[in-house]
Formats: sequence, C-alpha cells, structure tokens
Amino acid sequence: MLHNDASDKPAQHRLMIGRPELALIGVTILWGATFLVVHHAMRETGPLFFVGLRFATAALLTLPLALPVLRGLTRRELVAGLVIGLGIFVGYSLQTWGLQTISSSTSAFITAAYVPLVPILQWVILRRRPRLASWAGVALAFVGLLLIAAPRDGLALGTGELLTLLSTVAIALEIIFISLWAGKVDVARVTVVQLAVTALLAFACMGPAGESVPPFSWTVVLSACGLGAMTALIQLVMNWAQRTVSPTRATLIYAGEPVWAGIIGRIAGERMPPTALVGGLLIVAAVVVSEIRYGRKVD
Repeated sequence: MLHNDASDKPAQHRLMIGRPELALIGVTILWGATFLVVHHAMRETGPLFFVGLRFATAALLTLPLALPVLRGLTRRELVAGLVIGLGIFVGYSLQTWGLQTISSSTSAFITAAYVPLVPILQWVILRRRPRLASWAGVALAFVGLLLIAAPRDGLALGTGELLTLLSTVAIALEIIFISLWAGKVDVARVTVVQLAVTALLAFACMGPAGESVPPFSWTVVLSACGLGAMTALIQLVMNWAQRTVSPTRATLIYAGEPVWAGIIGRIAGERMPPTALVGGLLIVAAVVVSEIRYGRKVD
C-alpha cells in the first residue's frame, strides 16, 4: 500500500471517517443503483455495446476536465490508464454479460467475492501482508454480504454465475492497480485514458464476439449514458480518494454496495428480509474492526 506520511496527521489523531472515505461511500451508493438498471437494459442490447456506450460517455464527460493538462501525459500515466482500463473492461463486460441471464441480487452476491480477493492480491502485488484486523474485517464484511445478497434458492453456477465470478478477479485487480499508481500520476489524465481504453476495447470486441449494434432504444441510451455520467464521477472519486485510503479499507467501504442495492430495491418495491439487516450491521462492524490500529503506522 502507498504511504502519504508527509501530509497525513499522526494515526492516533486521524478521524475514523474522513472526506476520502465519505467520498467512497457516496461512490458505493451509486454503484448499488447500477445492478437493476443494467439488468433491465440487457433485455434490449448486448453487453459489449452497452459497456462501450457507457464508458465512451464517461470518457467524453471527463475529457474537458483533463484537456488542459492532457498534453503532459507521461508514459507512466499511459501505462497506468491502459492497465486499469483493461481491468475495468474485463470486469464490467463479464459482469454485464452475466446480467443477461441472472438476477441483479445474484449478480450482487457473486460480485461481492472480490472483497476477500483484494487483500490476497494486495499481498501478492504490493508485497504487504494484511494485518489481522484487516482479515477479520474482510471476513465480517463477506459474511454480511452473504446474508444481504444470497439468493433464497441457493447458488447454482450456470454460465451467468461463472462469468460474474470471473469478473470479480478483474474488479479486485482494478482496485489494486488504482492504489498502486495513486499519488504517482495525474488523476485527470489517467482517468480519461482508462475510460477511453475501456470503451474502445468494448466496441472493438463486438465483432469477434458476434454482437451487432442493437436497434435504437431510449432505454438503452438513457441507461448507458446515465451510467456513463455516474462512471465518470466514480472513477475520478476513486482515483482521488485512494491516494490516502488503503486498498483493504477501500474494499470494506465498497463492500456496502449490496446494502445500498437492497435499500434502493426496497424503494422500488422489493422486500428486505431481516437477515439483510443483520448483514448490514456486520458490514458496519467490519469497518470498525478494520480501524483497530491507532498508535501505529497507517497502511
């Protein structure tokens, strides 16, 4: 993990929840709203076109922010944008593809598998062994997610489930790579590159995958472009906030995604069972447990 000791206050004086954490919580709320939107859109379009349109919109919306500094794009920033963009493309394409055949709640449950993957991959890539408190927090968060999003009839791994499960590896790597380069690159330049790379890869893969451009549909256009605007905001916030928020802690915050998805589903008319409330409490406990490190150097 990256350190920012020069600007951070001593660990014992840091607030448990600061502005970067609050920003990531906001991102997580937006994420929770996307499953149902994508699931409905998949009735009228293929996954690659949808992902391409979504991220092309995000790239175009982000471009004005990056344009004044885009000429200063460095080789490191280009590589960072390409690698992160590849991770986003694989993760979102597989997840969207899976949503063609499985429900949004099943997708949310399987996607939650990236929670325990991040500290493991962080150990392998960043060579930093997670603390015991981090492992305990991840375990609590994962159990909470099981209670919130587990399908009532159990989990049968069909094609959609397997595709979504594979997407979790790419999502976990995306979080790791963002943290790997955070603080070393210009956020605006890298963000527009990774969004553009994702869109180009999605459109380029339509032909080999046998997917054609769907008939015009306002549902698809509004869903993809609306999510594209959300994606632009999400990627900018992630790149900014993870300059000071560790990958493990960011993952624990992101673990609240099914909680917000359940709340949004409830507003839309879905019922939230008592087990989901217990799961939400476990996720809150996970964030608290992960913070048992005062008086020591912050990861």
